[in-house]
Amino acid sequence: MFQMPKNLDLLRATWRLANNIKSQNPSGAYTVKNAATSVDFYLYDVIGGYDDDAVSFVKAVGETKGKPINLFVNSPGGFVWDAVAMYDALVNSSSEVSVTINGLAASAASFLSQAASPGKLKIAEPGRMMIHDAQGIGMGGPAEMQEYTDLLHSVSDDISKIYAKRAGGEPKAWRKAMTATTWYNSSQAVDSGLADGITTENSKGPDNRTRLIQARARVLTNMRGK
Repeated sequence: MFQMPKNLDLLRATWRLANNIKSQNPSGAYTVKNAATSVDFYLYDVIGGYDDDAVSFVKAVGETKGKPINLFVNSPGGFVWDAVAMYDALVNSSSEVSVTINGLAASAASFLSQAASPGKLKIAEPGRMMIHDAQGIGMGGPAEMQEYTDLLHSVSDDISKIYAKRAGGEPKAWRKAMTATTWYNSSQAVDSGLADGITTENSKGPDNRTRLIQARARVLTNMRGK
């Protein structure tokens, strides 16, 4: 099957071009602050839109050497395989992982947030989470498109197991919610098990509300242009 584009580097480059991002990797989707007793990660952009997001993130997690990890999330999601690699690095880390959703954890950012240690996933009171099926673009005949459809279903099944593993329930029930594209406010996120609690405290991270809005706008503009 021919997919547009076939090469992952080309896919990222196309995304940057469509969103008028001239730098190949300005700061990536996240920043890291290494404190004396913990390491803080601020994920405030589209996951995987830059060439080495997953590579540098996994490396940074490995360099924490057991220090507690605080992950602050305000992201519309992004490239699923980058998020999978980042999730895997966190859940297999020897560090305790605390996740705070400052604003939005949508799409890939929602399952990446599930890497939090038990009881350590908090969401801001006005925050939101969104889950949906894996998405992609492909070209081909009926057989090729069916192959691609099967792949998207398979990936979505895998993601549903991530939600079920941490939040409880059956993967099939989470797939139903994903297929419907379900949004959760903070109370609904806690009630569903996607988050452990609500925090109204100020984030230790910088104010990135404008950056998030711009990131979402770029994604929506890119989708409408296709």
